[in-house]
Amino acid sequence: MSDFTLFSTPIGTCGIAWSDGAITATSLPAGSEAEILSRLQAKSGARQTNPPAFVADAIEAINTLLAGADTDLKFVRCDFGDSDTFAQQVYALTREIKAGDTRTYGEIAKELGDVAYSRRVGQALGRNPIPIIVPCHRVMGADGRLTGFSAPGGTDTKLKLLEIERASLGPTDGLFDHLPLAVKPTD
Repeated sequence: MSDFTLFSTPIGTCGIAWSDGAITATSLPAGSEAEILSRLQAKSGARQTNPPAFVADAIEAINTLLAGADTDLKFVRCDFGDSDTFAQQVYALTREIKAGDTRTYGEIAKELGDVAYSRRVGQALGRNPIPIIVPCHRVMGADGRLTGFSAPGGTDTKLKLLEIERASLGPTDGLFDHLPLAVKPTD
């Protein structure tokens, strides 16, 4: 049995679950607190309680990152449960990507032995139980293309996180270049 708590962040209410001294799941903002509760309970069977110190430290670091500071979350101990070995390798490599940097599925696949693993990398990240701590939002399609993002809000959330981290998505630094001109932000 896991425990979880909800916490406020600069992007909305998030959730975090833990068991035996490790984080087992996180949830990014998902509309209502009830939706976040439902997601965390589905991921972990968790019960809501106050966080112990190691979880409070993780929450503080997440909030620091989401406030725009260059923060490293690699200190957070994670338990990926029944995730297969390949997925755990993908998560480990993804955790090495620094805030503001991005990599492609193909780059991670190549590091795992063969660029042909790109689809498997994407599938593993699509099942990522611990988004933000395993920063799957920093992984892009070929040539820096935005692809699906399984966290609530999809690619809009991915873009928001990359914008907070001041990530460069190519030579124009145009985080919003994929949007029609009418909805691009103005100065």
